[in-house]
This record gives sequence, C-alpha cells and structure tokens, in this order.
Amino acid sequence: MWVWWWLGPRSPLAAGMVDDLTAAGVACFGPSARAAQLEASKSFSKAFMDRHGIPTARWGSFTDPQLACDYIRTASFPALVVKASGLAAGKGVIVAANQDEACAAVKDIMKEKAFGSAGETVVVEELLEGEEVSCLCFSDGYSVAPMPPAQDHKRLQDGDLGPNTGGMGAYCPTPQVSQELLEQIKVKVLQKTIDGMKAEGAPYIGVLYAGLMLTKDGLRVLEFNCRFGDPECQVLMPLLKGDLYEVLLHTLDGTLASHAPVWHQESSAVTVVMASAGYPGTYEKGVQITGLSQVEAMDVQVFHAGTALKAGGMTSSGGRVLTVTAVRPSLEEALQAANQGVAAVVFPGAVYRRDIGHHAIAYLGQRRGLTYKDSGVDIAAGNRLVDMIKPLAKATARAGCNAELGGFAGVFDLKAAGFVDPILVSGTDGVGTKLKVAQACGKHDTLGQDLVAMCVNDVLAQGAEPLFFLDYFSCGSLDVGVASSVIGGVAAACRLAGCALLGGETAEMPGTYGPGEYDLAGFCVGAAERASLLPRLADIAAGDVLLGVASSGVHSNGFSLVRRVMGRAGLGYGASAPFGEPGRTLGEVLLTPTKIYSRLLLPILRSGAVKAYAHITGGGLLENIPRVLPNELAVDLDASRWSIPPVFSWLQEAGDISDEEMARTFNCGLGAVLVVATADAQGVLLQLQAQEEAWVVGSLAHKQPGTEPVVVRNLKRSLRAAGPSVDVAAVQGEGCPDNGGGSCHGDAAGEPRKRTRVAVLISGTGTNLQALIEQAKLPSSSAEIVLVISNRPGVLGLKRATLAGIQARVVDHKLYGSRAEFDATIDRVLEEFQVEAVCLAGFMRILTGPFVKKWNGKLLNIHPSLLPSFKGVNAQNQALQAGARISGCTVHFVAEVDSGAIIAQEAVPVEASDTEETLSERIRQAEHKAFPIAMELVASGAVCLGPDGRIVWKHSARN
Repeated sequence: MWVWWWLGPRSPLAAGMVDDLTAAGVACFGPSARAAQLEASKSFSKAFMDRHGIPTARWGSFTDPQLACDYIRTASFPALVVKASGLAAGKGVIVAANQDEACAAVKDIMKEKAFGSAGETVVVEELLEGEEVSCLCFSDGYSVAPMPPAQDHKRLQDGDLGPNTGGMGAYCPTPQVSQELLEQIKVKVLQKTIDGMKAEGAPYIGVLYAGLMLTKDGLRVLEFNCRFGDPECQVLMPLLKGDLYEVLLHTLDGTLASHAPVWHQESSAVTVVMASAGYPGTYEKGVQITGLSQVEAMDVQVFHAGTALKAGGMTSSGGRVLTVTAVRPSLEEALQAANQGVAAVVFPGAVYRRDIGHHAIAYLGQRRGLTYKDSGVDIAAGNRLVDMIKPLAKATARAGCNAELGGFAGVFDLKAAGFVDPILVSGTDGVGTKLKVAQACGKHDTLGQDLVAMCVNDVLAQGAEPLFFLDYFSCGSLDVGVASSVIGGVAAACRLAGCALLGGETAEMPGTYGPGEYDLAGFCVGAAERASLLPRLADIAAGDVLLGVASSGVHSNGFSLVRRVMGRAGLGYGASAPFGEPGRTLGEVLLTPTKIYSRLLLPILRSGAVKAYAHITGGGLLENIPRVLPNELAVDLDASRWSIPPVFSWLQEAGDISDEEMARTFNCGLGAVLVVATADAQGVLLQLQAQEEAWVVGSLAHKQPGTEPVVVRNLKRSLRAAGPSVDVAAVQGEGCPDNGGGSCHGDAAGEPRKRTRVAVLISGTGTNLQALIEQAKLPSSSAEIVLVISNRPGVLGLKRATLAGIQARVVDHKLYGSRAEFDATIDRVLEEFQVEAVCLAGFMRILTGPFVKKWNGKLLNIHPSLLPSFKGVNAQNQALQAGARISGCTVHFVAEVDSGAIIAQEAVPVEASDTEETLSERIRQAEHKAFPIAMELVASGAVCLGPDGRIVWKHSARN
C-alpha cells in the first residue's frame, strides 16, 4: 500500500511538515519548507524573481521603518504597496492611496506589530495598474501543467466596492488571457519558477499559484502562493476532466509531462460566496440555514466552509459560510445559475455579490470596438454626477440667478440683484495641498467650503458682494461618490456665502492623476457699486485702528509646510491631535474648513466705516495686510491682543519654525483684518463681536525708511501661551512641595524657570515615551526628560531618545544575579543624572520594595485599565470577558504592582465589536493623553503624594 499525504494550508508548509513526513517515508503532495518560502517570505520571493528574471513589480525590502518610508518618498515610481514579508493570514498587504498612507502602513506593521513577527521585514512595491488574474499549475519538480486562468473578486460588494475580503467569488476561464498569453505565463513565470527552485536545491512539488497583473508594459507577478487559491479552487476543479487523484499520483512520481490534466474548454464556471452579516468584521454564528435541499436540484454545487450541522439543522459557524458553483456553456449562463442557487439558500443577513465575472463580461462586450469609456472617460458617470448635484446647485439660487445647471453657460442679472452702477469683481483660487490631507483621510466634504471661502473672501477685499461661483473638479478616474461629496460641500458653502453655484466643470483625464487623486479650482464673481469699492487708499492714515477677525485654524494655506512638520514629528493624520483637541485626530483638526466672512462683513463694509479689508491668505500676516495699504504706512500688530489656536503653537514647536516664518506662512489666528478710523473702531468691533471673535489687534503708523512694513510684537510669547499645558495656577495643591516647576513661569523679561528632571524607564518601542517627549518639548512644560533607561538593548525606544537628544542607558537585567542588584544599578544611574521623578513607560520589570520606597511619591506608572478594576496582565481581555462597557488607562504613583494613588485617568468606551487588539489600540491612544498630563501635574508641583499615601491637590485639578 502506498501511503501519501496532500498538504495544503500555508503555515504547516512553511513549518516544514512536508519535510518531516517525507523523512518518515510518507509521500507528500506539497512543497518543502524551503520551496514554500515563495509564499512564506515575500522578501525571499521578490529576490528569487529578480535572480531568475521573472517579471515583477519594482520593490525594496526593509527591516528599518525609516528606510522604508524614505524609499516610498524618493522612488521614481508609485511605491504604494506595503507587504508584511511573513505569513499574515492573507491580511498583510496594504495598497495605499498616497505616500503618507503608505508610510503609516509601514509604521503600523513594523512599529505597532499589526501582524506580529510577520512584519519584522516589509516589502514595498510599485503600484501596478491593469487586470489581475490568477494562474495556477501542478508541478512535479521538473515540469508544469497550467490550469485555466481564473479571477477572484476580493471586494465585499458589487462593483468592487466595500472592504477587502478573503474572496467573494471567482470565475474561470478568463477571456482576458488569450492562449498566446497563457503560453507566455507558462514559459516566463511558471516554468521559470520551477526551474529556479530546482537550481537552488529545493524542487517544487505541488500546486503553484501565481497572482499576476496584466499591465500595459506586459505581465507582472504580484505574489506566489504554494497551494490552491480560495475561491479559485471551486471553479477550477469542476472544469477538470478525469480524476484529480490520478493527477496527484503523476505529480508525485514525476511523470506529469506525459500525463498532463485535461480541462473542459467549452464551459465556464462561476462560484459565489455567501458570507455572514458583518463580515469581514464581527459576525454572528449559529444562524439557521435553509434552502439547501432546493439547491441540490438546480444542477449546481454547494461547497461548505463556515457551516455546522446541529440537531436543529445546518447553521453558520464562520464569516464565509458557503459557496455555490455553477458550470454552464457560457460565463453569463454560469453566473445566472450561480445567482439562482444563492437566492435559494436563506439565512438572515446573508451577504453575497451578484456580479462575479463582470470584468470578463465587460471585456467581451468591449471586443465590439473601442469606446470613450475604454480610454478611461465615463460619460455616464459624469451624467450621474450632474444629476446628483443639480438639486444642490438649485438650492443656492438667489436674486439675479436661478442656478439651473445643464446649459452651455450661466447667466446673472445684475439689475435683478439690485445694482445701479456696478463694477464686476472676480477672484480665483484653489485649496493647495490641503487636498492631500483630505485624500489621505478620505474626508472630502469640507474642501468645498475651503474652496468657496478662498475665493469669496478675496472678492470681499474689493468691497464686493459675491454673486455667483463656478468650480473646476479634475481627476484621472471619476469617483462619483467623492466628486458629489466635494461639490456638495461647494454648494453648501455657496449658501453660507450668499452666492449662487452657477456652473462648473468636471474633467476626467486618465493618466494625469494617480489613483484617488483630484484637483480643485474655484471662480467667484462679485459686484460693488462704483462708489463703495475698497480699499479707499486716500482715506487710510496713520493712527487708524486694525481690527482682527478670528480664523478657524490653518484655513487653506501653508499645508506643504504643515505636512513637512508632520513628517518630522512622525505623526499620521489618524494620530490624536497633540495640542489640546480632546477626542479629535490631527487630520480632523487640520481639515477644519476655512471661515467665510461675507455675511458677517458685507453690512459692515457697506456702512462706509471700513477703509480696507485684508484677507489673510497665502503670505500670512506679513504680506497680506500691506496689499490694501498706501506704501508710506506701516503695520504695528500686537499678538498678545488676540487668541491664537493651539495648532499654530504646535506647528512652531514641532517644526522649529521661526516667528518670521510663522507670520509669513500662516494666519496665526486672524482670518481677516479691517482698517477703521479710531472714532469708528468701537462701533465696528461690537458689530463683529456680535457674530464672531474679534479684537483690536494693532494700528497704522508712518513707515520709516529701511523698516519692515509689518511688525508683529509678542508673537513668540503668544504662540507659546497658546500651546497645551497644565494650568499650574489653577491646579496647584495646598501643601504640595515645590518640585522646581511651581507656578513661576518667569518674569516679563522671559526669565527661565527650573524644570523637574525626569527619567523614563522602558523595555520596548516607547510609544508612551514619545508622548512624554513631545510634552516636555513645550516651552510651557515643567518637566525636562534628562534620561531614558531600557532593560533591553536595541529597542526602538532607545532610538527615540537619541533622536530627541536625550541621554540613553541600557541596564540589561539578564546581566544581574538578583532583582535587588539590578534595581541598585538603576538607582545609581538615576542619582548620577540627578533625577527628581521617574516615569515607567512600558517597563516590563517588577521593582523591589526598597527601590519603590526610596522613590515614593516620585515614581509614576501607567496601566491599561481604570484602576482599581482589572489589575495585572491582559487587562484589556479581562475587561472584554467581564462585559465592561468602559475601560481606559490609569496613571498612578507606584506603591506595588498596579496599585498606588491615582493621578490621572482617561476613559475609553468598550464597543460591542471590540477585540482585544482594537480595544488595546484605543487605550494606547488614551495613554498618550493621560501620561503627559500626569507627568506635568507632578513635575509642576500641582499634585503630590501625601503622608497618608493619598493624592494632595485642589479640586480644580480634577476638572
């Protein structure tokens, strides 16, 4: 009797089970561990392809995340595909929309260990465009027997929409792959791979799966799998003539070349996956399945995956529950039969696609001749977009215009709008690289207001009322959902501005923009009566008062510098805003839309009390105000007179930007500046303050020769004051000793104050360390991190310290005979650096009693739960198992393990869909808020540990 084994799953193959069974005398259908590296290591696979001249995407392999990000940003091609090199259960590939998203994927894989050890090495590849197909073959180690080409459908929903899945269906064969092309694939990819493995001493036996992209430059290999694909297997096997067992035997005895399998050439197969509601996320199990008996009579096959047979009948037990496969003479017939079979199977919430094979059906239709859509321009999509935005535009109608779209041009009636002797005023603008932020965040609805505001606020500077607006939206491939979101935002902003959306242009230009990219431009036309045009240069004089109106933040200028600062700070758009915006991400804050000032300012401008108005746009405070003034006058601004949003303080600190560059690039909190006579200033200011924040921000003076046209006093001090910090004066506790920080922030001359010397103890990546470093960088901080100690060499946290210019030491616990000896060494190093407070940030050692006693009241730890609940390890899992609805993190003085007086806590809701991983990630973000606050409270002396082991502070410190 011949004993043999057919081995398929990727992990046993990579682990060498074939080698073990072969050594025990059992013949195995499957590759050895060395051969299985084609799938188990993407880095090996790519290098193998290069060695053997197998066409693939350009790539790089990295163990250092910074080098990977440098490669992404400097490659001459779109290096936007990021892969964990090891096995990641089919989830380790991220196709990014842009460089920022690709770098974020690298950090998520390598720093945050999204895929564990599989992501210790990442492969970054060129993003290819074309048709993706799967070509499988049998191999006996010498020759290959190709199977018909198939195509999988990864997206959850029809039209290739929704999240990626393990596969929602497949069809076979693919008409896109001609017999000539299939022969090329056999020779240039499959046989070359088998020959290469044999040459490297690892003959490949089994099924080899090649994922291919058919690009305009030829075929390229995306990946190799060392097994049947799923669901490709369900469409390939029904097309096999003869017995699969015989094919396997010929593969094992090396006679495949003379016994190649035969396939049904006259038929097509389609398989449709039925998935549970919620898949690929959280889904319910145990749902009753009915209708299977009816399917059996429909000449289709049902393949079970996530099902279980129980006393009550068949129930669901997984995400992808089952597939229905149909074989028919044509692809269209096969799809129809599979869909009818799926419709007969019933279970609540079933999810499945109805368009499997739509690429092939479209391809077959294209063979009738080229269309405009074939070149990448979808006129039907453009028409759908127009239909969607027509009612939005109509809602902007105003006197003089009905805002009807669809004509060749728009018409506006100035007389109907009430003008007597009008002068037309026009303005055009865009939103700059704020587009990149919106595209990276996938948030497009606020850009419309930015676009309208940039144009309308410019027109106002001439004293004109904005009458109508036109937009220009250009892209490589029209995404109707994105475009309607953007233009819907334009329409809403036009209503805010009081102008009509009179028309626009949507330009679809294939090859001009990358995937997901688009550009915007706007055009506003306004009018003013001839006698009321601004600025009134002849009336402006020295002594006139400058009134400032608040901005909403960065508005739409300076984003190239903003993005550079983010890269320098190592922050992504999904990171929590590091400048006092609780619950908001950095991307959300940066996308705060530009303010539109027309409804606020028009009545005031028409009153005659305003001599000039400057829109603070590109060029900041220094370059925009002089644009509306006579050359002989200079501007004197006092930044202490207005409120500066904290984002500007963070930008200056994180980017090390000079005061002059801040004032020349950003609005620094002022979106508009008005010039008024001293006698009119109070009245105009009250009108402004009735609707907006506004201030007297400066005045005009005669410009002296050789002096700058704009002086901004107290900018550095005001920017620092705008930064997030603990208000020590508000929270200083009675009876707390002065730790060196106190409430003294220096006198008016900027006298420096003593800061508390802090050490941070770590064992790993140091994400909490980074949050503490960022807090200590702020000029308002009472803490100075002077030392980082790790008990493990080579960890990322040590690199963070070095990059921040902080002294770092390694005290390896493995080199000490006892905990006491180890702790004594730590203590000596702390004394050497005159440390006054210690933060334990992911320090994975239990400290001895004498050490804790010595540093009592100066030793802080953070725990991932709301203590006193869920102490010890696996706190997140404990919370989930207990059914807790709220978890979070706690910073406390150390008394013993996970106990001690609580300094700060941050709550995190527990969602019904949470796993240990998702809850841990949200708690980690909360830690980055709570720990810096706690460090600041202790360093400033606002909080201390009383003799009774309880916190001493004022009640206001808890608010």
